[in-house]
Amino acid sequence: MKIAFVGKGGSGKTTLSSLFIRHLTASGAPVVAIDADINQHLGAALGLDERHSAALPAMGDRLPVIKDYLRGSNPRIDSAATMIKTTPPGEGSRLVRVREPNPVYDACARPVELDGGAVRLMVTGSFTDADLGVACYHSKTGAVELFLNHLVDGPDEYVVVDMTAGSDSFASGLFTRFDITFLVAEPTRKGVSVYRQYKQYAHDFGITLKVVGNKVQGQEDIDFLRAEVGDDLLVTVGHSDWVRAMEKGRPPRFDLLEDFNSRALYALQVAADATHELRDWERYTRQMVHFHLKNALSWGNERTGVDLAAQVDPGFVLSENVAASV
Repeated sequence: MKIAFVGKGGSGKTTLSSLFIRHLTASGAPVVAIDADINQHLGAALGLDERHSAALPAMGDRLPVIKDYLRGSNPRIDSAATMIKTTPPGEGSRLVRVREPNPVYDACARPVELDGGAVRLMVTGSFTDADLGVACYHSKTGAVELFLNHLVDGPDEYVVVDMTAGSDSFASGLFTRFDITFLVAEPTRKGVSVYRQYKQYAHDFGITLKVVGNKVQGQEDIDFLRAEVGDDLLVTVGHSDWVRAMEKGRPPRFDLLEDFNSRALYALQVAADATHELRDWERYTRQMVHFHLKNALSWGNERTGVDLAAQVDPGFVLSENVAASV
């Protein structure tokens, strides 16, 4: 299952995504965690110190490796250099799975040991001095979109992505790559404003959106969120001594997390699992192609010097079944 955590800056989305990753890993599920926020705090939230977090390989810096592998023997793609962030797979493309070893994971993922197991962690990479004034963060997150375009995951497998803050993910097609999106909102007007934007922008794309109320202090906060987001409110979480200790770099054993927070994390997993039967691979592939053609016309054709529409394989539909034959 592909799961995104979004929310305004400071909402607690990275903390909650890291708790959910720990919860899934403790249950024995295979997990790929991706930090798609250029602020790059997910590694620290999973327990890495500053040195190890800084040493994580950036997906954006390894795009040639990613493209060369995913291209495979697809005859519609002349070279890896002509692939862009939205390039869809076709006959001959290499697809990636959650559990397998492959060169993309070798280049971009590193294991992070957690209570009860380990998670594969991938990061987009933070802005560098060379990026300032000449690049936008989408040049970093594009590697995540390309990876997800070629990912085939099944039930009881999880890819959890900590997204960039706010509604900025709508600047690409990345927001359509998930089975479910958890929007973390505080019980304030600013806290729910991102929800309204996300709900509006996602309206025509079949996005499954659920709200996780964070920093909730009582029934009044719950009532406020319920009035603002209605049935989209899935769970709420409040103060956590376990999280406070984690943020100080001294997390207790994960099984000591407060019961009410453990129940909230389980509710997130149940909601994510329930979306599997709702999967529409044809729509998923169609949206992939839609954003690829938009990017081709707006900048991709000029950038690569080729007609990127020719990369679209009209007879190809990504699905769990096709993975076994590619």
